[in-house]
Amino acid sequence: KKPEIMQALKTIQNTLSNKLQLATTLGFGPRFLHSTGQLHKGGPNTGLFLQFFDEPAEDLHIPETNYTFGSLIFAQALGDYKAMTKLGRRVLRVNLKHNIPAGLSYIVDLISKIVDEHNGVE
Repeated sequence: KKPEIMQALKTIQNTLSNKLQLATTLGFGPRFLHSTGQLHKGGPNTGLFLQFFDEPAEDLHIPETNYTFGSLIFAQALGDYKAMTKLGRRVLRVNLKHNIPAGLSYIVDLISKIVDEHNGVE
């Protein structure tokens, strides 16, 4: 995890947590699917979820298969999204394309603006 990516994600998390008084979690798939993902899919239907994914510029083939690591990770994220929406969870899925830092920077600015408008800040 690159420091600038982690910082942007922490900024998003802190903005939502501090300014909107929301409990937040931050995790990276597919690892989070076995921990907090179970809470997201099995807990009360009160959460709001953001799922970020990217399209890796360089994708590596998985030996002895006909697919890549990128396609595997994409399928896992899509599966989690579909499982959550099937349960009526409110999920926003965001494709950061090939430039994660630029995409997250845009999201940080957008969320800050929305939160400020929600809180009546000009």
